Parts: sequence; C-alpha cells; structure tokens
Amino acid sequence: MSMKRFLAAATMAAVAGILFTAGPAPAQEKKKLTILTWNIPPAEDLIKGWIAEFKVMQPDFEIEWLDKKGTDWATFYQTQLVAGTAPDIIDVQGGLWLDYASSGGLLDLTPFLEQDAEILGEFNADYVNNWVFEGRNYMLPFYISKTLLFYNKRMFEEAGLSGPPETFDDLLASAAAMSSDENTGFMTLNFDWLYWPLFAANGIDLLTPDLSEAAFNTPEMIDVVTKLAAATSAGSINKISWTGRWVEPNGAFAANNVGMLQAHSPAFFYIRGQGEWVNSDTLGIAQAPGGFATPNSHGFGISASTKYPQEAWEFLKLITNEKNSYEFSDRFKVLSGNNAADKRLLEELRQDDPLAFEVLQTQLENTDKQVGNWAVASDARVKEAFWPSIQAALLGQTDPAEAIAEAERNVNRALRRRQ
Repeated sequence: MSMKRFLAAATMAAVAGILFTAGPAPAQEKKKLTILTWNIPPAEDLIKGWIAEFKVMQPDFEIEWLDKKGTDWATFYQTQLVAGTAPDIIDVQGGLWLDYASSGGLLDLTPFLEQDAEILGEFNADYVNNWVFEGRNYMLPFYISKTLLFYNKRMFEEAGLSGPPETFDDLLASAAAMSSDENTGFMTLNFDWLYWPLFAANGIDLLTPDLSEAAFNTPEMIDVVTKLAAATSAGSINKISWTGRWVEPNGAFAANNVGMLQAHSPAFFYIRGQGEWVNSDTLGIAQAPGGFATPNSHGFGISASTKYPQEAWEFLKLITNEKNSYEFSDRFKVLSGNNAADKRLLEELRQDDPLAFEVLQTQLENTDKQVGNWAVASDARVKEAFWPSIQAALLGQTDPAEAIAEAERNVNRALRRRQ
C-alpha cells in the first residue's frame, strides 16, 4: 500500500472511531445539596424560605430537605454515610457529632472560618467551643441550650425555704425539707450528661485534662453518689431522675408535687404546657449550685462527602445569619447562639413573656461553666460505659464504691478501644 493510500485509510478509520465513540453528549450533572434536620416539621415554611434565598444566590442548585425524628435520625444518617449518600448539611444534637467528626464523616470547618474571619464573632464563643475537636471547628450553632434549676415557689414557701440552693449540700437539704408522702424534693434529667452539674459542684470531673483516662474514682465521688443514693432511698430525690428520660421527669414536675428540677431550657415550654399552675408567681428560675450547667445544643455541620463544600458552606452561613436565626428563634422560643438574633429575641420576650425571658436569659449566663462536654471521639461509648454502674448505685442496687470502680474500668476500656 502506498503512503498516500495508507494515510487516507488511517484518516477514515480515525474519523469512524470518533463517530462511533462520541455518541450523544452526556447530560450535565444536576447540582444538588441536601439538608437533614432533627424533628422540626413545623419549621417547613422557614426552611423553604432558606432554600428560596439560596436559589437566588445559586440558581443552578436544587436543595432537598429531609427531616427525621430524634429516634430515627442517627440510624438514617449512619446508613447514608455507609452508602456514600450522606446529606450535605446536618442538624445534630448534643455530642453525637463527635462520632462523625472523629471518624472523618464531618467536614472540618476551620479553613472556611479562616476564610470568613468575621463569622465566629457573630456567635457566642463558649457555645461554639462545644463543637471543637482536637483544635478544629466542626459545627456552627443552630439553637442552644444548657441546664438550669427550676423550682416550685409554693413548695419552697411551705417548707420555709427562702430561695434556691447555693451548694450541693443545700440542694439535698432543701429536697429533704420538701419531701413527704406526696411530694418529692428534687429531680433531674439524666441523658447526655445533664446530671453532671451535681458532680461538678463537688469538684469532680469525668476525665483527666488530656481526656485520656477516667478521673472520677475519688473519695469525693463516693461521697456524692452515697448521698444521692441515700436521698433517693429516702424519697427526697425521685427515682425517675435515674430511670426516666424526657416525658416522665418533666411530666412529674409539671404535676406540681416536685420541688426542684434540673433540666435544660426546652423543658420549660413542655412543663408550662402541661402544668396549669406554672406562672411567674409559682415557678422559680435559678442556676444550679456553683453555676454549673451541661449544654445540649443543636448545631449545623457539613458531611465530608459533599461534592460541593464551598456551596454547602455558603448555605450554612445563610441559615445561621442574624435574620434566619432570629426567625427560627422567635418561632420556637429558643436561643440560636447568634449574638444579635438572641439579643433581639430577649428584648422582645422581656416585654411579652417575662417568665420565658427569665428562663432563656440563664442560657447566656455562666457560659464559661459548661460541663459534661468532653470532646472525646468515643463520646457515645463513654456514656454507655459510665452510666449503668452509676445508675445502679444511685438506685441503691449496688455499693457506691464498687459501682464507681466498675464504671472507671469500663470508661478506661472505652477510651482505649479503637474507632
């Protein structure tokens, strides 16, 4: 074959190959972000407003909103993580975020916060620090809460008590003074370390400063657990404190025969809705002894698997800005952690709902005394390792010293266990 015929044949073959392999042009991938929230169906109109605002900024993007009940949220998100289809932006409660941040499931927001240096200044710094793991920021506040002490003014007056307790021993004495066959002096919520202010008021910490070992097996801890168990056995602390979760303890306090309740701020609206007796003259609001409180807030984070990290960050900034934070806070009467939005809400509540104002104001007091917020990768395992033994001792089923030693072994084992 001549060179001319060879070149012509080669050219025809190349053209044929191009025509064969090219086919129709592939469709352009649709840009999409998904947001997963935690049991807030009544916020649908607000969330649709967020989506509409973002569409103005990013018209090429579709936003899908998913919402799951608290009992279903973790299972759903974990399933999506494993499948590689995790929602881009998530609303997560308490310390659950630590499991995802430590295993690489959450995007490190530190570079974005360095890029938009003014953002951190918009939020309450002590609450933001609750979402720092190994020096890196993983979440921005959505709505914030921490524990406080609710007390029944009628029961205090009948027991001759002048005001809320200032120390742990005062709390036990006040509880005993209000207890009778029909009345209980004290109750606490017990999930997510919400009871820890009782231990913090006695100088007890769960872990060493470097978070590597249990630090609570001390004479002080044995003394506190012994006192709590004795008060529970005597009936001045309601046993539901150690066995209930949300409905049971809050419902018991709303029934108007419990003197004090240690709970976080959302409990107020549940209690007021259940208890006709609740008003500014009958319900007292105070800090727990020592001013200690355990946070149990919701934050927004971004899944590490997102295809659009910059756009997800832009959406995150939008939904936590002053305008959108205020609108959500005003609807649900919670603080957002956005300083300007919270200031506006509190100013309005001071006039319109003084008792709710009093409750929410506590959420911005003593924020440097938040406890029960250890940033350990094995947060969930540590909770599971600590509580059963201590719960049994508080209920009088085991010796406090033995229970504490067992809890210490279990916690150290959980800390050493690999992810």
